[in-house]
Amino acid sequence: MIAVDTNLLVYAHRRDSEWNTAARSALSDLAEGRRAWAIPWPCVHEFVAIVTHPKIYQPPSTIAEAIDQVEAWLESPGLLLLAEADGYWPRLRALAEGGRVRGPMIHDARVAALCRLHGVRELWTADRDFGRFPELRCRNVLLR
Repeated sequence: MIAVDTNLLVYAHRRDSEWNTAARSALSDLAEGRRAWAIPWPCVHEFVAIVTHPKIYQPPSTIAEAIDQVEAWLESPGLLLLAEADGYWPRLRALAEGGRVRGPMIHDARVAALCRLHGVRELWTADRDFGRFPELRCRNVLLR
């Protein structure tokens, strides 16, 4: 299963992003495909926070636009939302310790732990910080 990180969600949503076309295409392939794919819940939360933030985007997306986008993704029959479950804490702890995580890096460790917990084989992301978690294969689909 493939999971998608926040940055691809943001780029696919924001038409003013230089990566919009590539990100939209990648997400469309997943959403319209027959295979299961995933978004970790923390990435959904972060997506809404980023696209509606007035210091990041001028103008920012409205909360209604952000919610509509999330609901459009939720309509994909193959989408799974990744949440904490039994076994999550030991994975997060191991990734945090092994990756020497501190401060805001815990968000990436959380995403990586959720992915590993749910059997994700690959995370699509443009964030190089996930390299600190070799247990999770990452791919930047924007660089085709």
